[in-house]
Formats: sequence, C-alpha cells, structure tokens
Amino acid sequence: MTASPSPTRIALADDHAIVLEGLKLLLSAVEGVTVVGTAVDGAALRTLLAAQPVDLLVLDLHMPALDVRQFLGDARTRFPAMRVLVLTGDGDAQAMSATMEAGAHGFLIKRSDVSELLPAIEALRLGQPYIGAGIGHGSHVGQRPRTHAAATAPDADDVLTRRECQILALIARGATASEIAAELSISPLTVRKHRENLMRKLSLHNTAELVAHAVRVGLRTV
Repeated sequence: MTASPSPTRIALADDHAIVLEGLKLLLSAVEGVTVVGTAVDGAALRTLLAAQPVDLLVLDLHMPALDVRQFLGDARTRFPAMRVLVLTGDGDAQAMSATMEAGAHGFLIKRSDVSELLPAIEALRLGQPYIGAGIGHGSHVGQRPRTHAAATAPDADDVLTRRECQILALIARGATASEIAAELSISPLTVRKHRENLMRKLSLHNTAELVAHAVRVGLRTV
C-alpha cells in the first residue's frame, strides 16, 4: 500500500485574533494541510519556527516587533524550504515588489475574495509564485495588475530572447538581481539591463508588474 503524503505544515502569523481564527477555520477544511501554530508578533513567530518544521508560512506584512523584509531575508538562509505567503491590507505594487525581492513567494490582499486564499496556498505548495488580484501599478481590488495583454506570451521568439525568459522566470521566483547574476554567470548590471528591456518590451513599469505578468502567463521555469 502506498503511504499517504505528509500534510503541508502551515503556520499563521497575524496580530489580529479574528484574522488568525478565520484563517485556521478555512484551512481546517482543506485536505492535505495542517495548521501547526499561530503567532501574534515577531517573538512568537521566531519561537514557533524554532520549535517545529513549517512548510508554508502565512505572514501579515505589518507584524509587531518584526521587520518583515529582514525576516524574509533571514528565512531564506535558516528555512530555505519554507514558502511564505504575505498578506497585506492594500495592493501597493512597490511594497509587493520589495517583499518579493526580500524572499516572499506569494502576495495577497486581505480584503480580496476569500476564494483567492486556497489557490494561493496551492500554488505555493507546488513551488509556484502567486500574486493576488488587485496588486500592481494602477490596479484596484478585484482587478489583475496591468500586463501587456495580447502579444507577450514569454515563449514567443519575436518578443523575448531566451535569456530574457530565463531572467523573467527567476524574477517570478523572487530571486534578487545578485542571485540571478550568480545563477546565470552574468553581472548584476547585465541583469538590470535585461530587466529594463523586459519592462520596455512588455510595456510594464516595475518589478511587481514583471512578477505579476510571469505568474499570469504561467512562466515558472525555462
């Protein structure tokens, strides 16, 4: 008999008790996941992560006693297999971009439809990034971030080069310019130039929109 796969261990971090209880209630009904603990501030979160393995962390962007971006950078080293879904109160593209650069794997607006939570969790469980509706330049809740809608399938040879596709995929996975440079054996300056070319070709405006575009078209690896 084939053994059942181990459940995905999820930790929840938010300083609002109602949010934590709501998330626990939703996830308790999801097959294949188990909530292993909750935290209401940075100290409690660090204690929780030190006490037991966590596969996926749902993290409020604004936690007491926690610099979230610094935490994400540290978590990359201390918990490299842990995926992080960041929840935020608004759809600010710059905040999303900086958070993804810091090490988050997904970004979701708290006031989005509750139906978005489960696809976000599932995407991260599968090792894919997730950008929620309403995040991006000039977007509002319920809308997708603006992308160059028609002509920008990333495997179209006449739109993006193979190198640009590689870099776009790495950006979508949350890699920094330095990490991309190291993986592709090129300079960070070259990475930045490729990123500028990507934004120009795709009519996008920032890293947040690049990530959103890559997720929308399903680009994960090249």
